[in-house]
Amino acid sequence: TTHYLFIVVVGCNSTLLTINAGDYIFYTDWAWTSFVVFSISQSTMLVVGAIYYMLFTGVPGTATYYATIMTIYTWVAKGAWFALGYPYDFIVVPVWIPSAMLLDLTYWATRRNKHAAIIVGGSLVGLSLPIFNMINLLLVKDPLEMAFKYPRPTLPPYMTPIEPQVGKFYNSPVALGSGAGAVLSVPIAALGAKLNTW
Repeated sequence: TTHYLFIVVVGCNSTLLTINAGDYIFYTDWAWTSFVVFSISQSTMLVVGAIYYMLFTGVPGTATYYATIMTIYTWVAKGAWFALGYPYDFIVVPVWIPSAMLLDLTYWATRRNKHAAIIVGGSLVGLSLPIFNMINLLLVKDPLEMAFKYPRPTLPPYMTPIEPQVGKFYNSPVALGSGAGAVLSVPIAALGAKLNTW
């Protein structure tokens, strides 16, 4: 009983960890602007939280459990905005579960080898999470119309207009999001595993 109770605590704590890592919801009015921020913060925190707690529990399904709780939490938030009079498409629920399943599968397939889970699983999450969410956002109908018709009371700080840096960066949110997510997930997860050994 204590073992399963601990997994419940893991899911709740990990959810708070992920929420505080950055925006965990795609609001239609700035979904594409927040895509890179979301990809970096969420892929990193999914791997950090899942690896950290998987090493405690030893249960390969911990990451998927964690992602499922996050998904439910976001659907509740979506319902709250809908109740306030915003349209159904105003919030897009992010896709965490498939990436978390890849992490769990890596942990299970490598016979619970924490180093393989960090390197292989972390890379899979960093590469897959932005792709899944890019597909998810493409399904939204006319986000610009939604943005002008239903403005939110506050504006996130990274919505402030800046001069474009032409030629300095490869102008693709998928490439930037997946690359940054994959690169950052592995060393930060390794740090989490190192802290766990202390």
